[in-house]
Amino acid sequence: MIAETQNTSTPKLNTLSGVFTPTTLTILGAIMYLREGWVVGNAGLGGALLIIIIANAITASTAMSISSVATNIRVRAGGAFSIIAQSLGLEVGGSISLPLYLAQAISVGFYLFAFTEGWVSIFPNHPAALVLFVSFSFAFAIALISANFAARIQYGILAVLGISLVAIFLGSFAILGKDGMVNTPQIWGNFSDGNFWQVFAVFFPAVTGVLAGVNMSGDLKDPRESIPKGTLSAVALSFVIYIVLAYWLARVASPEELVSNLTIMVEKSAFGPAVLAGILAATFSSALTSMVGAPRLLQALAEQEILPKGKWLGLKTENGEPRNAMYVTGILAIGTLIFGLSGGGLNAIAPLITMFFLIAYAMLNGVVLLEKKLQLVSFRPLFSIPFIVPLTGFLGCIFVMFLINPTFSLIALSVVFGIYTFLSRRQLAAPWSDVRSGLFVTVAEWAAKRTIALPTDQERAWKPSLLMPLTDSNTLLGSYRFLKALTAPRGSVRVVGISPEKNPPIKDELTALIQAFANDGIFAHSAVLRAENLKQGAQVSMDLFRSTFFRPNILFLVLREEIVEKDIQSIYKNAMENDMGMVLLASHSLAGLGREQTINIWLRGQGPKWEIGLRLHNLDLSLLLAYQIAQNWQGNIQLTTVVSDENEKVAAENYLKQLIKLGRMPRNTQGNVYVGELDDFLKKNAHADLQIFGLADRVSLEFIHKAVEETQSTCIFVHDSGHESALV
Repeated sequence: MIAETQNTSTPKLNTLSGVFTPTTLTILGAIMYLREGWVVGNAGLGGALLIIIIANAITASTAMSISSVATNIRVRAGGAFSIIAQSLGLEVGGSISLPLYLAQAISVGFYLFAFTEGWVSIFPNHPAALVLFVSFSFAFAIALISANFAARIQYGILAVLGISLVAIFLGSFAILGKDGMVNTPQIWGNFSDGNFWQVFAVFFPAVTGVLAGVNMSGDLKDPRESIPKGTLSAVALSFVIYIVLAYWLARVASPEELVSNLTIMVEKSAFGPAVLAGILAATFSSALTSMVGAPRLLQALAEQEILPKGKWLGLKTENGEPRNAMYVTGILAIGTLIFGLSGGGLNAIAPLITMFFLIAYAMLNGVVLLEKKLQLVSFRPLFSIPFIVPLTGFLGCIFVMFLINPTFSLIALSVVFGIYTFLSRRQLAAPWSDVRSGLFVTVAEWAAKRTIALPTDQERAWKPSLLMPLTDSNTLLGSYRFLKALTAPRGSVRVVGISPEKNPPIKDELTALIQAFANDGIFAHSAVLRAENLKQGAQVSMDLFRSTFFRPNILFLVLREEIVEKDIQSIYKNAMENDMGMVLLASHSLAGLGREQTINIWLRGQGPKWEIGLRLHNLDLSLLLAYQIAQNWQGNIQLTTVVSDENEKVAAENYLKQLIKLGRMPRNTQGNVYVGELDDFLKKNAHADLQIFGLADRVSLEFIHKAVEETQSTCIFVHDSGHESALV
């Protein structure tokens, strides 16, 4: 019994055996033999050459993009999956590569059906089902032995293809000797079987296959060298062959013959059996390439735990063969054969298979587009290409997808998006870093540059961004629910732990709490500052953050017994100098935040005019915070003011009504006006879970404690920065 291991083998394939041969064999397939003549007959020589050039421009661009990335990273097992995942993350890599694997596994059946059709046309007495399963058994057995053995077999297949091409071109001399090459090439065809793009769609699959060698990345001695050399040389050689064949076909047969006779190459060659052997070799080699490459992609996906039973599927033999993945791929291939034999519509789903290949090609080009656009220092490939190359490949792949079949294109994209959504929820941990962080930083920098050019006050874009200095992590823990209500969903919290020690315990404690904010979808960040006390640390923090772009707009301070009034006043003054709002939280020891339902805002008297101007006097921040908290609590807001004269009551009530309307406060917001002194009504308005007061120019701890005790509620004391508005 063969022992299983994770990966103890040393890759043995070189550029020729691992990349060039499988890529060439996949590109020079059945379409070359059976459809290129049809393309020339429909499009004419000029139209056919244009189709070949456009199609190869797309695949050549993709090949160059792959080569560029391959010389910039360490390509691991999985080929395209490794490249995409290392650039855009496991979620994107998995969502693209899982359908790509299924497409490759099912393609084994497609190629074997094509092989069987060719075989039965030569030997009509042979049962098709028997030929189908015998050919599968040979392909599976070769792949099961080892990639090295498959590579040696492919050398022989490549030789057969070479002999068939020689037989085709020698046919020119045979025809010349009989009648002379009398056919004058038709430059532009009549397109009897479809328009230009329909003919293009038939031909395009002929030039795909650039991933055949890339999929062998885990078995290559030097992927960084072999992938570019092998892939590009295979693409270049096949391009030349297609161009020469197009000219040959245009000279040896009339357009009518080319359109009606799909085996024209067999008849016009010097030795027809050699061409028939080439057709069989091309279809069998394509099946073998998929049979060898698909399990390696599956093994790479499983190794990163993207699939269930990942450990079992991710195992390799001592020789580095993904044996378990091979069995699963074989089962899928047999299922495809049985489905096809039972009358299943394999041809109907063939375009969907092509879509998954094209999505992978587009994403590989997209990786290079993104890397080049970000201009990160980490992207310094040994094989550098201009921006237009990946752009051509990316747009070309998308164009061809919708050209071939718009419906299947949308289905394929939906499948990829669905898998991505599923994988994103699993929070996969990759053993490498990717470029996504660089992408977001670049976008942020772009936005910052654009924002700087705008007017200074961005009142319409205001959201709570808190700076919270503290000396004890329990301060953050105790106010966590309130901070969440204050900032969710778009606000942020920056916590600065202050300690005179070099490596204080508060550092690790804050890290755990910050992660809780992240789990709740709130942007939070913590840092530790060496300072002697809260006053010094708070002032240094504000001075430092003032020069940052995403600067906090509110200083949030939790009132604790050890904080003296003098220090609070100093911190408050420094906040005003730094154009920051101020929120001072004084919690009630027993009531806490109560039922988290009712918020009461105390307004200072606005008499004698009681008019609402463009600016509210130290009231904007209170209204905005009350609205923010009420939304998260699903609670209600009360606006309360006290007037000393009964004659002011009506004006005050109208003021509150207008304020609720212009401030677009929730419909259940109420306005209360009392006549008398503030102290007389603190106790009477105790029916609130949170009381909001404006903060006077001088901080009075006596009034703060009195407000908490009289209202029997948690209170916050607020002062505007002057850069927020509740009326915009």
